[in-house]
Amino acid sequence: MSATKLSVSLPDSLAGFVENYRKRRGMKSRSEVFEEAVKLLRSRELETAYREANSELEKAWETATSDGLSDETW
Repeated sequence: MSATKLSVSLPDSLAGFVENYRKRRGMKSRSEVFEEAVKLLRSRELETAYREANSELEKAWETATSDGLSDETW
């Protein structure tokens, strides 16, 4: 896996949190902490996108099923 090196500046309180998290989780580097954090952010973004897409599908389904046919017709 290729990697890109980034430089990150954080307030001391967040930098301390990152270091404490790394130690508690037995991670070898702060990079692992950031990798986990970014994956969680990506997951949250995907979850939001899926919710929005599902909402659009539900609206379309309601429109499609409002033709007067009952469930028994299917």
